[in-house]
Amino acid sequence: MTTPARRPSMADVAARAGVSYQTVSRVLNEPEIVRPETRSRVEEAIAALGYTRNRAARALKTTRSSLIGVLTDGSSLFGPAETTTAIETAAREAGYSVLLTTVGPGDAEDRSVGAELVGSGADGILVVAAHEAMVPAVAAVARHTPVLAVSAQAPRVPDVRVVGVDQQLGAMQIVEHLAGTGARSVVHAAGPADWFDARARRDGFDLALEQHDLDGEIVGPGDWTPRSGYDLTTALIARGLPDAIFAANDMMAIGVLHALHEHRLRVPEDVAVVGFDNTLGAEFLIPSLTTVSQPFAELGRVALGRLLDLLDGEDVPAGTPCTLPPRLVVRRSTGAERTH
Repeated sequence: MTTPARRPSMADVAARAGVSYQTVSRVLNEPEIVRPETRSRVEEAIAALGYTRNRAARALKTTRSSLIGVLTDGSSLFGPAETTTAIETAAREAGYSVLLTTVGPGDAEDRSVGAELVGSGADGILVVAAHEAMVPAVAAVARHTPVLAVSAQAPRVPDVRVVGVDQQLGAMQIVEHLAGTGARSVVHAAGPADWFDARARRDGFDLALEQHDLDGEIVGPGDWTPRSGYDLTTALIARGLPDAIFAANDMMAIGVLHALHEHRLRVPEDVAVVGFDNTLGAEFLIPSLTTVSQPFAELGRVALGRLLDLLDGEDVPAGTPCTLPPRLVVRRSTGAERTH
C-alpha cells in the first residue's frame, strides 16, 4: 500500500536551506530583515519542495486568515467577469487567497447568502454588485463581516463602502467625442434598467446631451446582447436614423453594426457607432469599434486595498474618489473630430 505524500513543512524548508526554523519564518513574514543570500537559499528551498503556508496555523497566530471572500452572480458578461478576475489577481499578488461564491438567480434574497464565506473565516468580503438583484446579498453578508461593494452605484445598504468605474464619465466622453465629429443627433441604445452600469451610462448620456446642445433619444432597454442591439437598430432604420448610435456595451454595438450592414448603411459615413467596454476583438470589427476602456486591473487593486484598510480600521482620506476614470478609445466606427 502506497503511503500518501506528506505536505512539506517549514522544518523541511529549513533543513534543505541549512537554516533555522526561525529564519524560514522571517523570510515568510519579514523578508526585508533577512540577508539577501540567506533569503535566496530559503526561497529556492520553498520552490524546490513546493512548500505552501498553512493558513489555518497562521490564522491562529495572527487572527487573520489571509482569505478574502468574493461574492458574484456568476455572470459571464465582460464587465463583471473582468472585475472578478481583477480582484482575484490583486488578492493573489497581495498574498491573499480568494474564496469565490456565486449567487444564483433568486438566491440573493436568501438571508443565508454568503454563509459559507463567513463560516470559512474570510477576513472580509468583496461583492461584485452589478445590478439591483445583488443588493440583498450585500446586506446579508454585511451583517456578519466587513464588506466592500464593487459597483457603478452605491447599493442602499448602510455603512457599506463602494468602489467602481465612473460609468457616467465614460458616457459623457462618448457624447463629447461625437459632438466633436459634428454629430447633431445621438441615440443611446440602453442596457437593462436594473443594472447599475446601464443606469450610470444613461445618466451620463443625458447630462452630456444638455452640455453639448445635441438632439438625443434613449431606446430600449436592451439586454447586453448583440440581438438586442440588432433589433433596436432595425427599428431605428425603419423610422429614421440619427447621426450616431451609442450602444450600452460592445456586444450590443456588434448587433448595431450588423443591422446597419444588412441595410447597406455605411459606418461612420451614414451613422457613427460607439460601444462601451473595449472587449477583446473590438479593434478587429469592421470598422474597428470606438468604445470605452475600463481600468479593471486598477479596480481590482483599489477594491482590495480599500477592503484591507477597512479591516485595519483605517478611514479613507476625505476627498478620495470612489470611482476610477475610464478611457475613450477612438477607432474607425466614428469620424475624426473637427479642428476649430
